[in-house]
Amino acid sequence: MSIQKEDFTIGVEEEYQIIHPQTRELRSRAQSILSKARAAVGDQVTQELYLSQIEIGTSVCRSLTEVRTELQHLRSELIAAAEREGSRIAAAGTHPFSHWDKQKLTPKERYTELATDYQQLVREQLIFGCHVHVGIPDREIAIQVMNRARPWLAPLLALACNSPFWLGTDTGYASFRTEIWGRWPMSGTPHVFSSRSDYDRLVDDLVAVGSISDASKIYWDIRPSSHYETLEFRVTDVCLTVNEAVMIAGLVRALARTCALEAERYVEITHVRPEILWAAKWQAARFGLDEKLFYTQERQAIPAPALIEKFLTYVRPALEEYGEWDEISALVREVLKRGTGASRQRAAFARNSSLEDVVDLIVAETGR
Repeated sequence: MSIQKEDFTIGVEEEYQIIHPQTRELRSRAQSILSKARAAVGDQVTQELYLSQIEIGTSVCRSLTEVRTELQHLRSELIAAAEREGSRIAAAGTHPFSHWDKQKLTPKERYTELATDYQQLVREQLIFGCHVHVGIPDREIAIQVMNRARPWLAPLLALACNSPFWLGTDTGYASFRTEIWGRWPMSGTPHVFSSRSDYDRLVDDLVAVGSISDASKIYWDIRPSSHYETLEFRVTDVCLTVNEAVMIAGLVRALARTCALEAERYVEITHVRPEILWAAKWQAARFGLDEKLFYTQERQAIPAPALIEKFLTYVRPALEEYGEWDEISALVREVLKRGTGASRQRAAFARNSSLEDVVDLIVAETGR
Protein backbone atom coordinates (compact mmCIF):
# COMPACT_ATOMS: atom_id res chain seq x y z
CA MET A 1 0.00 0.00 0.00
CA SER A 2 1.46 3.34 -1.06
CA ILE A 3 0.72 6.15 1.39
CA GLN A 4 0.26 9.61 -0.07
CA LYS A 5 1.66 12.72 1.59
CA GLU A 6 -1.90 13.86 2.39
CA ASP A 7 -2.34 10.79 4.60
CA PHE A 8 0.24 12.10 7.08
CA THR A 9 -2.02 14.21 9.28
CA ILE A 10 -0.87 15.84 12.52
CA GLY A 11 -2.41 16.04 15.97
CA VAL A 12 -0.70 17.64 18.97
CA GLU A 13 -1.37 17.12 22.68
CA GLU A 14 0.19 19.42 25.27
CA GLU A 15 0.17 19.13 29.07
CA TYR A 16 0.29 22.35 31.12
CA GLN A 17 0.82 23.52 34.67
CA ILE A 18 -1.79 25.44 36.66
CA ILE A 19 -0.06 28.25 38.58
CA HIS A 20 -0.95 30.40 41.58
CA PRO A 21 -0.34 34.00 40.42
CA GLN A 22 1.14 35.17 43.73
CA THR A 23 3.14 32.22 45.07
CA ARG A 24 3.89 30.79 41.59
CA GLU A 25 3.26 27.32 43.02
CA LEU A 26 1.16 24.67 41.37
CA ARG A 27 -2.47 24.70 42.42
CA SER A 28 -5.19 22.06 42.08
CA ARG A 29 -7.75 23.97 40.04
CA ALA A 30 -8.18 21.80 36.94
CA GLN A 31 -11.85 21.02 37.51
CA SER A 32 -13.01 24.64 37.76
CA ILE A 33 -10.79 25.74 34.85
CA LEU A 34 -11.99 22.79 32.77
CA SER A 35 -15.63 23.83 32.98
CA LYS A 36 -14.79 27.36 31.82
CA ALA A 37 -12.44 26.27 29.04
CA ARG A 38 -14.85 23.69 27.65
CA ALA A 39 -17.39 26.43 27.03
CA ALA A 40 -14.96 27.71 24.40
CA VAL A 41 -13.16 24.62 23.08
CA GLY A 42 -15.26 21.63 24.13
CA ASP A 43 -13.54 18.30 24.64
CA GLN A 44 -10.24 19.59 23.26
CA VAL A 45 -9.29 20.33 26.86
CA THR A 46 -9.11 17.44 29.33
CA GLN A 47 -7.93 16.45 32.79
CA GLU A 48 -4.60 14.84 33.56
CA LEU A 49 -3.10 12.76 36.37
CA TYR A 50 -3.01 15.61 38.89
CA LEU A 51 -5.51 18.39 39.48
CA SER A 52 -2.67 20.88 38.99
CA GLN A 53 -2.29 19.67 35.39
CA ILE A 54 -4.48 20.22 32.35
CA GLU A 55 -4.16 19.01 28.75
CA ILE A 56 -5.21 20.21 25.32
CA GLY A 57 -5.43 18.31 22.06
CA THR A 58 -5.72 19.78 18.59
CA SER A 59 -8.12 18.46 16.02
CA VAL A 60 -6.69 16.49 13.09
CA CYS A 61 -4.54 18.95 11.10
CA ARG A 62 -3.28 18.65 7.53
CA SER A 63 -0.84 21.56 7.56
CA LEU A 64 1.44 23.38 9.96
CA THR A 65 -0.71 26.47 9.44
CA GLU A 66 -3.61 24.52 10.94
CA VAL A 67 -1.41 23.27 13.78
CA ARG A 68 -0.30 26.81 14.62
CA THR A 69 -3.85 28.18 14.48
CA GLU A 70 -5.14 25.37 16.72
CA LEU A 71 -2.36 25.72 19.30
CA GLN A 72 -2.69 29.49 19.45
CA HIS A 73 -6.46 29.19 19.90
CA LEU A 74 -6.31 26.43 22.50
CA ARG A 75 -3.54 28.04 24.53
CA SER A 76 -5.31 31.40 24.40
CA GLU A 77 -8.68 30.04 25.50
CA LEU A 78 -7.16 27.95 28.27
CA ILE A 79 -5.12 30.90 29.54
CA ALA A 80 -8.25 33.07 29.52
CA ALA A 81 -10.27 30.43 31.38
CA ALA A 82 -7.51 30.07 33.99
CA GLU A 83 -7.29 33.83 34.46
CA ARG A 84 -11.06 34.05 35.02
CA GLU A 85 -10.60 31.49 37.77
CA GLY A 86 -7.62 33.41 39.22
CA SER A 87 -4.84 31.13 37.93
CA ARG A 88 -2.13 31.13 35.27
CA ILE A 89 -1.04 28.49 32.72
CA ALA A 90 2.59 27.45 32.21
CA ALA A 91 4.21 25.16 29.61
CA ALA A 92 7.33 23.47 30.97
CA GLY A 93 8.34 19.85 31.48
CA THR A 94 8.63 20.25 35.26
CA HIS A 95 7.64 22.92 37.76
CA PRO A 96 10.75 24.64 39.15
CA PHE A 97 9.94 24.08 42.84
CA SER A 98 6.47 22.68 43.65
CA HIS A 99 6.61 19.24 45.30
CA TRP A 100 4.73 16.21 44.03
CA ASP A 101 3.59 15.27 47.55
CA LYS A 102 1.50 18.45 47.78
CA GLN A 103 -0.55 17.64 44.66
CA LYS A 104 -4.01 16.09 44.53
CA LEU A 105 -4.68 13.14 42.25
CA THR A 106 -7.50 13.64 39.73
CA PRO A 107 -10.48 11.55 40.96
CA LYS A 108 -10.79 9.38 37.88
CA GLU A 109 -10.83 5.59 37.75
CA ARG A 110 -7.91 5.34 35.30
CA TYR A 111 -5.65 7.44 37.51
CA THR A 112 -6.72 5.70 40.69
CA GLU A 113 -5.86 2.34 39.12
CA LEU A 114 -2.48 3.66 37.97
CA ALA A 115 -1.71 4.87 41.49
CA THR A 116 -2.70 1.49 42.93
CA ASP A 117 -0.63 -0.46 40.41
CA TYR A 118 2.51 1.69 40.22
CA GLN A 119 2.58 3.41 43.62
CA GLN A 120 5.59 5.75 44.01
CA LEU A 121 6.18 5.89 40.27
CA VAL A 122 2.79 7.55 39.85
CA ARG A 123 3.17 9.84 42.86
CA GLU A 124 6.29 11.42 41.36
CA GLN A 125 4.89 11.86 37.84
CA LEU A 126 4.55 15.63 38.17
CA ILE A 127 5.77 16.15 34.61
CA PHE A 128 4.45 17.69 31.41
CA GLY A 129 5.00 16.43 27.87
CA CYS A 130 4.11 17.01 24.25
CA HIS A 131 2.72 14.17 22.12
CA VAL A 132 2.55 14.42 18.35
CA HIS A 133 0.31 12.00 16.44
CA VAL A 134 1.07 11.40 12.77
CA GLY A 135 -1.61 9.74 10.70
CA ILE A 136 -0.38 6.54 9.03
CA PRO A 137 -3.30 4.42 7.79
CA ASP A 138 -1.14 1.38 6.96
CA ARG A 139 -0.33 -0.38 10.25
CA GLU A 140 2.59 -2.30 8.78
CA ILE A 141 4.18 0.88 7.48
CA ALA A 142 3.64 2.49 10.89
CA ILE A 143 5.77 -0.22 12.51
CA GLN A 144 8.50 0.27 9.90
CA VAL A 145 8.42 4.02 10.51
CA MET A 146 8.81 3.37 14.24
CA ASN A 147 11.82 1.16 13.54
CA ARG A 148 13.53 3.73 11.33
CA ALA A 149 12.74 6.86 13.36
CA ARG A 150 14.46 5.61 16.52
CA PRO A 151 17.92 7.14 15.88
CA TRP A 152 16.41 10.61 15.44
CA LEU A 153 14.44 10.77 18.69
CA ALA A 154 17.42 12.16 20.62
CA PRO A 155 17.84 15.24 18.37
CA LEU A 156 14.09 15.91 18.70
CA LEU A 157 14.42 15.77 22.47
CA ALA A 158 17.49 18.03 22.45
CA LEU A 159 15.61 20.74 20.57
CA ALA A 160 12.65 20.65 22.97
CA CYS A 161 14.43 20.31 26.36
CA ASN A 162 12.41 22.38 28.83
CA SER A 163 12.74 20.97 32.36
CA PRO A 164 16.02 21.84 34.12
CA PHE A 165 14.59 22.40 37.63
CA TRP A 166 13.03 19.87 40.01
CA LEU A 167 11.90 20.43 43.63
CA GLY A 168 13.77 23.73 43.85
CA THR A 169 17.07 22.47 42.45
CA ASP A 170 18.88 22.84 39.16
CA THR A 171 19.17 19.16 38.26
CA GLY A 172 22.03 19.63 35.80
CA TYR A 173 19.76 18.15 33.12
CA ALA A 174 18.16 20.04 30.27
CA SER A 175 15.23 17.61 30.37
CA PHE A 176 14.86 16.13 33.83
CA ARG A 177 11.33 15.15 32.86
CA THR A 178 12.95 12.52 30.64
CA GLU A 179 14.67 10.96 33.68
CA ILE A 180 11.47 10.94 35.75
CA TRP A 181 9.45 9.44 32.90
CA GLY A 182 12.14 6.83 32.22
CA ARG A 183 11.30 5.02 35.47
CA TRP A 184 8.18 3.50 33.94
CA PRO A 185 8.62 -0.17 32.98
CA MET A 186 7.24 0.41 29.47
CA SER A 187 9.05 3.68 28.73
CA GLY A 188 12.10 4.44 26.59
CA THR A 189 12.99 3.69 22.99
CA PRO A 190 11.33 0.57 21.54
CA HIS A 191 13.28 -2.23 19.92
CA VAL A 192 12.92 -3.11 16.24
CA PHE A 193 9.85 -5.13 15.24
CA SER A 194 9.67 -7.36 12.18
CA SER A 195 5.97 -6.65 11.62
CA ARG A 196 2.75 -5.43 13.16
CA SER A 197 1.94 -8.96 14.28
CA ASP A 198 5.31 -9.07 16.05
CA TYR A 199 4.33 -5.92 17.95
CA ASP A 200 0.84 -7.27 18.71
CA ARG A 201 2.33 -10.50 20.11
CA LEU A 202 4.48 -8.50 22.51
CA VAL A 203 1.48 -6.53 23.72
CA ASP A 204 -0.47 -9.78 24.22
CA ASP A 205 2.42 -11.26 26.21
CA LEU A 206 2.74 -8.17 28.41
CA VAL A 207 -0.99 -8.27 29.13
CA ALA A 208 -0.86 -12.02 29.83
CA VAL A 209 1.85 -11.65 32.49
CA GLY A 210 0.11 -8.66 34.09
CA SER A 211 2.76 -6.07 33.23
CA ILE A 212 0.16 -3.89 31.48
CA SER A 213 -3.62 -4.07 31.22
CA ASP A 214 -3.85 -2.95 27.59
CA ALA A 215 -1.85 -1.37 24.75
CA SER A 216 -2.49 2.16 26.04
CA LYS A 217 -0.08 1.38 28.90
CA ILE A 218 2.82 1.13 26.45
CA TYR A 219 4.64 4.39 27.22
CA TRP A 220 7.51 4.29 24.74
CA ASP A 221 8.96 7.44 23.17
CA ILE A 222 7.24 6.41 19.95
CA ARG A 223 4.33 3.96 19.72
CA PRO A 224 1.35 2.99 17.59
CA SER A 225 -1.73 4.61 19.07
CA SER A 226 -4.13 2.19 20.71
CA HIS A 227 -7.14 4.28 19.57
CA TYR A 228 -6.26 5.89 16.24
CA GLU A 229 -4.46 5.03 13.02
CA THR A 230 -1.51 7.14 14.09
CA LEU A 231 2.05 6.82 15.26
CA GLU A 232 2.52 8.79 18.45
CA PHE A 233 5.81 10.55 19.22
CA ARG A 234 6.07 11.09 22.98
CA VAL A 235 9.75 11.87 23.52
CA THR A 236 9.73 15.63 24.14
CA ASP A 237 8.93 17.99 26.98
CA VAL A 238 6.03 20.34 26.41
CA CYS A 239 7.42 23.35 24.55
CA LEU A 240 7.51 26.86 25.99
CA THR A 241 6.15 28.60 22.91
CA VAL A 242 3.77 27.88 20.07
CA ASN A 243 6.66 28.38 17.63
CA GLU A 244 8.63 25.57 19.24
CA ALA A 245 5.61 23.27 19.34
CA VAL A 246 5.01 23.91 15.62
CA MET A 247 8.69 23.18 14.99
CA ILE A 248 8.49 19.81 16.74
CA ALA A 249 5.24 18.90 14.97
CA GLY A 250 6.74 19.73 11.58
CA LEU A 251 9.92 17.79 12.23
CA VAL A 252 7.98 14.77 13.49
CA ARG A 253 5.74 14.60 10.43
CA ALA A 254 8.72 15.05 8.09
CA LEU A 255 10.59 12.28 9.93
CA ALA A 256 7.58 9.95 9.65
CA ARG A 257 7.17 10.72 5.95
CA THR A 258 10.89 10.18 5.29
CA CYS A 259 10.92 6.84 7.09
CA ALA A 260 7.73 5.68 5.37
CA LEU A 261 9.18 6.38 1.93
CA GLU A 262 12.32 4.46 2.86
CA ALA A 263 10.21 1.51 3.99
CA GLU A 264 8.16 1.56 0.79
CA ARG A 265 11.36 1.59 -1.28
CA TYR A 266 12.94 -1.19 0.81
CA VAL A 267 15.88 1.00 1.78
CA GLU A 268 18.04 -1.04 4.11
CA ILE A 269 17.51 -0.02 7.72
CA THR A 270 20.49 1.19 9.73
CA HIS A 271 20.50 -0.95 12.85
CA VAL A 272 21.71 0.76 16.01
CA ARG A 273 22.17 -1.11 19.26
CA PRO A 274 19.64 -0.18 21.95
CA GLU A 275 22.47 0.72 24.32
CA ILE A 276 23.70 3.31 21.82
CA LEU A 277 20.22 4.79 21.46
CA TRP A 278 19.90 4.92 25.24
CA ALA A 279 23.23 6.75 25.52
CA ALA A 280 22.24 9.21 22.78
CA LYS A 281 18.94 9.98 24.46
CA TRP A 282 20.61 10.40 27.85
CA GLN A 283 23.08 12.90 26.38
CA ALA A 284 20.23 14.86 24.80
CA ALA A 285 18.34 14.98 28.11
CA ARG A 286 21.48 15.89 30.05
CA PHE A 287 22.91 18.61 27.80
CA GLY A 288 20.20 19.72 25.38
CA LEU A 289 22.05 21.69 22.72
CA ASP A 290 24.92 22.85 24.96
CA GLU A 291 27.44 20.03 24.42
CA LYS A 292 28.33 17.32 21.94
CA LEU A 293 25.64 14.75 21.18
CA PHE A 294 25.85 11.17 19.94
CA TYR A 295 25.50 10.80 16.17
CA THR A 296 24.40 7.20 16.34
CA GLN A 297 24.72 6.33 12.66
CA GLU A 298 28.44 7.05 12.72
CA ARG A 299 29.12 6.13 16.36
CA GLN A 300 30.69 9.46 17.25
CA ALA A 301 30.01 12.52 19.37
CA ILE A 302 29.63 15.74 17.41
CA PRO A 303 28.60 19.31 18.37
CA ALA A 304 24.85 19.52 18.93
CA PRO A 305 24.26 22.08 16.13
CA ALA A 306 26.05 19.76 13.69
CA LEU A 307 23.76 16.87 14.65
CA ILE A 308 20.70 19.07 14.24
CA GLU A 309 21.92 20.05 10.76
CA LYS A 310 22.28 16.36 9.86
CA PHE A 311 18.73 15.80 11.08
CA LEU A 312 17.47 18.71 8.97
CA THR A 313 19.30 17.36 5.94
CA TYR A 314 17.71 13.93 6.45
CA VAL A 315 14.14 15.28 6.57
CA ARG A 316 14.58 18.18 4.12
CA PRO A 317 13.01 16.40 1.10
CA ALA A 318 9.87 15.73 3.12
CA LEU A 319 9.74 19.28 4.45
CA GLU A 320 10.11 20.60 0.92
CA GLU A 321 7.38 18.23 -0.27
CA TYR A 322 5.01 19.86 2.24
CA GLY A 323 6.29 23.37 1.48
CA GLU A 324 7.54 23.68 5.06
CA TRP A 325 11.32 23.78 4.70
CA ASP A 326 11.71 27.55 5.04
CA GLU A 327 9.48 27.74 8.11
CA ILE A 328 10.86 24.75 9.98
CA SER A 329 14.53 25.39 9.21
CA ALA A 330 14.09 29.00 10.39
CA LEU A 331 12.40 27.85 13.63
CA VAL A 332 15.17 25.32 14.29
CA ARG A 333 17.88 27.92 13.74
CA GLU A 334 16.03 30.31 16.04
CA VAL A 335 16.25 27.72 18.82
CA LEU A 336 19.94 27.12 18.05
CA LYS A 337 20.51 30.88 18.39
CA ARG A 338 18.14 31.71 21.26
CA GLY A 339 18.55 28.51 23.25
CA THR A 340 16.16 25.80 24.36
CA GLY A 341 13.46 26.31 26.94
CA ALA A 342 15.84 24.83 29.51
CA SER A 343 18.62 27.32 28.76
CA ARG A 344 16.16 30.22 28.83
CA GLN A 345 14.83 29.06 32.20
CA ARG A 346 18.37 28.95 33.56
CA ALA A 347 19.09 32.43 32.20
CA ALA A 348 15.98 33.75 33.97
CA PHE A 349 17.14 32.19 37.24
CA ALA A 350 20.68 33.55 36.86
CA ARG A 351 19.50 37.16 36.83
CA ASN A 352 18.22 37.21 40.43
CA SER A 353 18.60 33.61 41.69
CA SER A 354 14.80 33.48 41.77
CA LEU A 355 12.76 30.43 40.84
CA GLU A 356 9.67 32.65 40.92
CA ASP A 357 11.26 34.60 38.05
CA VAL A 358 11.60 31.31 36.19
CA VAL A 359 7.88 30.63 36.59
CA ASP A 360 7.10 34.16 35.38
CA LEU A 361 9.20 33.53 32.26
CA ILE A 362 7.38 30.25 31.58
CA VAL A 363 3.96 31.85 32.01
CA ALA A 364 4.90 34.75 29.73
CA GLU A 365 6.31 32.56 26.96
CA THR A 366 3.39 30.10 27.12
CA GLY A 367 1.09 32.87 25.90
CA ARG A 368 3.31 33.88 22.97
